[in-house]
Amino acid sequence: MDSNVLLHKISPILSVSSCIILSIIYVSSLYVWSTEHNRDHPTTIKKRFLSVFIVMLISPAFIYLFTSNEILEGRSIWAVMGFRTEGLWMALFTPLILTAILFLGPLMTQALNGIWDIYADPNYWAMCLQNLLWIRNHVVAPLSEEFTFRACMMPLLLQSFKPLSAVAITPMFFGIGHLHHIIERLRAGLPLKTILIVSGIQFCYTSIFGMYAAYLFARTGHFMAPVVAHAFCNHMGFPDVNEVLNQPTRTKHILLATYVIGFVAWIYLLPVVTDPTWYANDLYWTKESS
Repeated sequence: MDSNVLLHKISPILSVSSCIILSIIYVSSLYVWSTEHNRDHPTTIKKRFLSVFIVMLISPAFIYLFTSNEILEGRSIWAVMGFRTEGLWMALFTPLILTAILFLGPLMTQALNGIWDIYADPNYWAMCLQNLLWIRNHVVAPLSEEFTFRACMMPLLLQSFKPLSAVAITPMFFGIGHLHHIIERLRAGLPLKTILIVSGIQFCYTSIFGMYAAYLFARTGHFMAPVVAHAFCNHMGFPDVNEVLNQPTRTKHILLATYVIGFVAWIYLLPVVTDPTWYANDLYWTKESS
């Protein structure tokens, strides 16, 4: 396929504006319900499940309206959004393994603390599947956020920007999409200084993850690639470095080494194991377009 078929089919202003509108729709949908409960209350969670499901029904309209006929020629709108069978198994497992390598240090810390034994217990997973918080964080949030912020936004951006530029831009929408937590923290009565610090940190790491997820989508051309990475990151959470620093000296040094090894290995492997040819991705990433 000609690498220029995708690029420059809609103006950058239109593509960015569309993404901003999508972000506003997604975040606004979480607050359409009048409730006295916090975000972790079962009633709030269920209502928000319905909200994001409706947003997922609406979002593909942006692809349909603003994607050029040349892109859709010979392809379904779902293929453009990353719903393909070619290379699917690679897209499911490779990003998962790659992200686990990035979290090598935290995973080794969990092994030391005996948490892996809990993972080996089928009852643990049975309880998780009955827990609305777990379902929200590991199923609904990754699916709905990646659907909106990657499957629907990235095709729009990739028509106006080269892949690396689109990868750099899209975290802005993903990070902004998480700033709504400021409202919830204000309602909880937290000090403004604390809210600004916590929200600033959250904006930074969600933006970094957004860049990673966008890269996975652009390189693999698969929706599920960022979804599995997102679910895994939500499961692991932000690494607790203090837990490592409080370990005995020898253990601490070993764990810190695994943090460094995992990060270096991730950087090295990232462009290697996301080779677009592994995923039959001839639309979003070519040598000429990058």
